[in-house]
Amino acid sequence: MSDITKEAVTQLSQKVGTFDGSVKFVIENEGTIIVDEAGVREGDEETECTMTADADTFRGILEGDVNPTAAFMSGKLKVDGDMGTAMKLGAALS
Repeated sequence: MSDITKEAVTQLSQKVGTFDGSVKFVIENEGTIIVDEAGVREGDEETECTMTADADTFRGILEGDVNPTAAFMSGKLKVDGDMGTAMKLGAALS
């Protein structure tokens, strides 16, 4: 697990904890993180939704400096799968 994914797991655990749904965050060139009813952890299993971004975009979203919707609209954040689940997690991160 890279330092970036370790920090992301810590921050997401504090912000979201458990989540009614399943989302995979793919941090390009760093690793993947799962958020679901079991909590937040590094992993790469199937989920309802996959969000992909580079490390800087992902860090900005976690720190509140980057709006997830703006990142999506500008192409910095890619979303595959259930958009409703993505929006639900976006609300939980706010």
